Amino acid sequence: MKNKKSSPWKSLQVGFAVLLGLFVYAYGFDVTRVNLDELRSEKRQESLTRVTRTLAQPDIITYDQKEAIVNSPLYVPCPADGTINIPAANTSAEYLLITPACANPGETVQVEGFNFPPNITGPIRFIPGSDPLNIVALGRETIKTDGDGHFTTSFVLPNRISDAPQYIRVNISENVGAPRFTKNAKDTWDKIIETVFMALLATTAGTILAFPISFIAARNLMKPVRSPLTGISLSVLGLPVGMGLGYYIVNQIGALAIPLSKNILVNLISVVALPFVFWFAVRWALPQEEIKIPARSLRLARLFVLFVAILVAFFGLFQLSGLATNISLSIEKALGAFGFLASSLFQVSDILRITTPALGALAAGGALSSFLGRIGQRAAEKSPTGRVKTLNFILAPIAGATIFGLLGALVEWLYQIGRFEYTFWAPVIIGAGLGLALAALTKPKDTLPTGMVVYSITRTILNALRSVEALVMAIVFVIAVGIGPFAGMMALGLHTIVSLAKLYSEQVESIMAGPLEAITATGANRLQTIIYAVIPQVVPPYISYTMYRWDINVRMSTIIGFVGGGGIGFLLQQNINLLNYRQASTQMLAIAVVVASMDYLSSAMREKVV
Repeated sequence: MKNKKSSPWKSLQVGFAVLLGLFVYAYGFDVTRVNLDELRSEKRQESLTRVTRTLAQPDIITYDQKEAIVNSPLYVPCPADGTINIPAANTSAEYLLITPACANPGETVQVEGFNFPPNITGPIRFIPGSDPLNIVALGRETIKTDGDGHFTTSFVLPNRISDAPQYIRVNISENVGAPRFTKNAKDTWDKIIETVFMALLATTAGTILAFPISFIAARNLMKPVRSPLTGISLSVLGLPVGMGLGYYIVNQIGALAIPLSKNILVNLISVVALPFVFWFAVRWALPQEEIKIPARSLRLARLFVLFVAILVAFFGLFQLSGLATNISLSIEKALGAFGFLASSLFQVSDILRITTPALGALAAGGALSSFLGRIGQRAAEKSPTGRVKTLNFILAPIAGATIFGLLGALVEWLYQIGRFEYTFWAPVIIGAGLGLALAALTKPKDTLPTGMVVYSITRTILNALRSVEALVMAIVFVIAVGIGPFAGMMALGLHTIVSLAKLYSEQVESIMAGPLEAITATGANRLQTIIYAVIPQVVPPYISYTMYRWDINVRMSTIIGFVGGGGIGFLLQQNINLLNYRQASTQMLAIAVVVASMDYLSSAMREKVV
């Protein structure tokens, strides 16, 4: 086997790559200002040592303190007549021996202590004036006793001159009684519990919303979805109209239901009876099997019954909310220490009351859009080519104008331009023109990749939101709902939605195509395909991702608190700003314990479930 000769050009390329890498890293050193001179400075090393030792002593345990103050007189300077009147010390208790008993300012005296508690540290200070109880204290020295309660230290006298005796004071504190948790430890416990449950609620809410979004963000599921231009145009027109009508109708139902919801008897009857009414109405309106095509009058009757059943269902949701409210208010005092159960039930009822009109808008918008889309698709399939072309020339410009008009309204709301011709009429004209061009360039009966359009829009929105840090989201939600863990939970929840939707959708894209093709070949619709071919393949990784996201949210919630999003981060930031490093060390220790515990817990759960 012949050895290949090295090419001079390749050697030059390698050399050039090495030089380029050195240049990049050299520039990186310059940009990041790498400089070890500060690290070598004595002042920096002293500060680093002090802070490190402080962080290694978290403020968790404390004791009751027994404090003792010992004063010993001396003269500064020595009396002119040489008379030094120093009373004898009480050697049965703690006492100080100062040698010499007088000296000039700036000179050093030796201070010995006897009968002190062993192995304690305390300050030693100079007390100017003749009053031993004077609160003015000079100096920064400390003493540390040995195992026998004795210490020896030197003290430099300050420039304080007096004919009367002045004093050296040692202030000692001794731990007595049983140990107990500090207030900081209790606050840390409260905040770390708040952090864990803030992350839990954010993960739960994010998972619920990310689950359906992941299917429309999966390329393999959306790529086969194609529709004719007629169906697309009618779907686009039906969505905003249906959402507006749905929101209005459900609000009217709420205006009727909310006054009745104050009566708990009406709540109970509605919650118990209406589900059965809804079930039987839907069963009749949507029979599973039918031998022949029903008459038009019967189909209209079924549509009417289905519509009424849906209205009854929304009425029942308002009554369910009222029932939860009435129960929570009636049992809150009786629960005592468990009153948080009633409070949480009340909040759930409030959430249900607020979200019901939004659910109605989404349901009506989706239903009308789907209904009109099917009509458009059927018209494109069964109508002559000329008639379909005419419909496209009519409907496509209207649909384009609708889309761009809504976008223009959004721009006007955001930026308040105040020029109606720019924010409404110009987008409407542009949208109509694009719709007209699309109708002219598209063959009447051709299908367009609507699935890929929805996929691209969804992925773009997810990528844009995911690029925004949860910290920034927390700032926005703090403005919306105020400082506290609720704002942090909402920020984490939104970030969880976009992150999990991406992970979920990528998992959907990697499923085996065999079951998908088999279910599709049986004539199953898209919902049935997802239920029977997609979900069984993605449930284990979905569970794994969800558990891992809870772990991530616990760690992220510590940072959320820096901007007022609640949790332990708020307490940590406060102590760091106040240079309370022992207290901050307690919060860092709690975060480390919780994160490690979450990691072990999630690993064990993934091993069992997945």
